[in-house]
Amino acid sequence: MEIEPGPHEREGADRSRAVLQGSVRGLMYFGESLRFSLQALRANKFRTFLTGLGLVIGNASVILVVTISITSRDYILDQIRGVGSNLIYAQYTAGTNTATSVDADFIKRADVDAVRRQFGGRIAAATGVMNNGGRLLINGKEQDVSVVGADEYYPTVRNMVLLSGHFIDESDVKSRQHVVMLTEKLAVRLYGDVQSAVGRVIKLYGLQFTVVGTFKERTSTFGISEITNETVLMPITVIKYVMPVERIDSMYVQAREASDVQPLTAAIKEVLERRHRSGVRYDVENLTAILEAAQRIALVMTIVLILVSAIALIISGIGIMNIMLVTVTERTREIGLRMAVGASRHAVLEQFLTESVTLSMAGGVIGILVGISIPLSVRFFTDAIRVPISVTSVFVAFGVSLAVGVIFGMLPANRASQLNPTEALRYE
Repeated sequence: MEIEPGPHEREGADRSRAVLQGSVRGLMYFGESLRFSLQALRANKFRTFLTGLGLVIGNASVILVVTISITSRDYILDQIRGVGSNLIYAQYTAGTNTATSVDADFIKRADVDAVRRQFGGRIAAATGVMNNGGRLLINGKEQDVSVVGADEYYPTVRNMVLLSGHFIDESDVKSRQHVVMLTEKLAVRLYGDVQSAVGRVIKLYGLQFTVVGTFKERTSTFGISEITNETVLMPITVIKYVMPVERIDSMYVQAREASDVQPLTAAIKEVLERRHRSGVRYDVENLTAILEAAQRIALVMTIVLILVSAIALIISGIGIMNIMLVTVTERTREIGLRMAVGASRHAVLEQFLTESVTLSMAGGVIGILVGISIPLSVRFFTDAIRVPISVTSVFVAFGVSLAVGVIFGMLPANRASQLNPTEALRYE
């Protein structure tokens, strides 16, 4: 026994059927508009190519600009972080005038030990360096070199790279071993390469020292730090005997957490001032300010470059509008004929808008592919440089292409739809 549907059920079914039929008709109209658009674009291939070329360049520029900006920013920040991760550094600034007071005001090894004890859970390591000069026999002539005294924590805190041999260790420091490490350039000058330097004996301060390793800065500070091109690194317990007074020229502290760098900076300054007499000033700084400045500069550069790329896309959009206006003029009789045989103004508007969007999207997609392929191709030439591709920039470029087609195609499409069929048929 069949149940007759009620009036509400019939009304709902009719509504669903109407919606489905409308969707099908919409797809048919769109498919027809797209087919006509492709035919029109193929009819003027060279003009289509030149118009789309602007969008290809514009979209590729957006992706490349963002990629270059991100790569440059990451490179700069990595270089700054390469000096030392979460690094805090402290130096004696000034005190009173008497020589006795000045000697006592310098940062001492005991101050470094105090920082280690007080902040042991918050820091990865703390170290101090003593700087001095020395004369070394190089190529038969005595020449000045920089001599740095440090302990076993120094290579870790300062992010040094071991090239050969081994770093000065805890036993070397405690037993005051006459061992040294050489910078890469000094080792090459003395022995030709870094491997040949290990095990050699050099003479400094009238004493013989065995070379146990060679090293370099992970990120060059170009002599701004205590490390120069020609530096000899020795245990701090040895260099202090050739120094007139115990003086830690720079104390370095590596925080465990980046978020704790600022609080630790203030706390370390307070410890140093508390351990010395009133009025003595110590400069305790970190790399946070430099990192923030670099990030701000990178952001400004990115914005400026994106604006330049946006101008290129706008110019491309104006080119599309100009070409579409010319197309409307050229096809006036065609438009009049279509409207005379029953095409609605909406269908004509959709026709020319589809043509504009198709042109802009084709140029946009090709531009995106070009913008992605160039950074990817770098990986075939070198693994040393990592070039990240911003997914956001791809979506932005795609969205901008669609917007350019719609916005700059609306005026020509609207003009075409507003033509009078009778006058259009008379147009010569």
